[in-house]
Amino acid sequence: MQSLKKKLQLTSLALMLGLSFGTANAQAETGPVKIGVLGDLSGLYSAIGGKGLYDAARMAVEDFGGTLFGKPIEVLSFDTQNKVDVASSRARQWFDVDGVDMVTDMPTSAIALAVSKLGEEKKKVVMVTSAASSDITGKACTPYTVHWTYDTYALAVGTAAAVVKSGGKSWFFLSADYAFGQALQRDATQVIESNGGKVVGAVAHPLNAPDFSSFILQAQASNADVIGLANGGNDTTNSVKQAAEFGVTKSRQKVAALLAFLSDVKAMGLPLAQGLYLTEAFYWDQTPETRAWSERFYKRNGVMPTMNHAGTYGAVMHYLNAVKATGTKNADKVMAQMRATPINDFMTNNGKLRIDGRVVRDMHLYQVKTPAQSKGEWDLYNLVSTTPGDVAYRPLDKGGCPLVK
Repeated sequence: MQSLKKKLQLTSLALMLGLSFGTANAQAETGPVKIGVLGDLSGLYSAIGGKGLYDAARMAVEDFGGTLFGKPIEVLSFDTQNKVDVASSRARQWFDVDGVDMVTDMPTSAIALAVSKLGEEKKKVVMVTSAASSDITGKACTPYTVHWTYDTYALAVGTAAAVVKSGGKSWFFLSADYAFGQALQRDATQVIESNGGKVVGAVAHPLNAPDFSSFILQAQASNADVIGLANGGNDTTNSVKQAAEFGVTKSRQKVAALLAFLSDVKAMGLPLAQGLYLTEAFYWDQTPETRAWSERFYKRNGVMPTMNHAGTYGAVMHYLNAVKATGTKNADKVMAQMRATPINDFMTNNGKLRIDGRVVRDMHLYQVKTPAQSKGEWDLYNLVSTTPGDVAYRPLDKGGCPLVK
């Protein structure tokens, strides 16, 4: 009798634990959806992303309807200071303590690579919309990382190939001395050499370098046709400005910015930036749809959006639609749904998410207008050509991603 009573007690306890686990699991999968924006709110990439990128995420949530599973969708933001340890610590807290389901932005490649690894460990979705290294979907790919907006391979295919074909055969690189700059120089070198050009030298500079004079002098002394800038943000604008001060732009040498944004061109001004080629996934004045969304963004932020702003809106919307379609926040199910769903929004036409995490979309080569061509404050680009996504991005079997079989 005592044995039977004990068995009944154990059975009752097991049922209670099972119910408790089931309730917790259901809450984990259908509780409040939380999105974290790991950005640069005050540093050299703040004009590219900053508060505007957080606002782009908020716009996506508002346009989606603001709720999922009957609860408000939450958007958190954090200034990473462009430091890997700071960003990783906050991401871990968001995942472990605050119940964040997806993180986005990540202004540097080093941060993106670290947070991607953490996302894989925690089975959380990581949607990189600002960092550029093609290694994110190459040897460092994970089942839960999405590289959304662009990458160093696509930038090289768009800009470096065009410059080589226009006569810029020999190159000297000024490269940011971290994962992004190294990947951009590597990918651009492959494109340059495959198009009959050559790289005659390179110099690495620290992130957010205060002075580029010594690097510019080395580039001038190389006698290369092209000084290639494998950097971004304020490093790019300062490189171009100091190259002009040293007379590079009036010499036979050309300056090619392999990653430049609308905000960079605005900061340089058309007299300095005119004629510059650059590759982007988005330009505010390209179609009626891009103009309509960008005008909304402008009213909230006072500036026209960069491709990172537009990309973050699209990434958040694609994620929310996948959660709604699957009825769960389970990362494996959401990732499968995002891969199965074509991407169509104001900046992307029939894009697709590959198994390696790379979003494939058309990329556009622009040339900066002259002051005489510009008809307004933000009328800065002429469209030169469009590269189809299947050409712009590295072939699936060439990146070294272990998920590709």
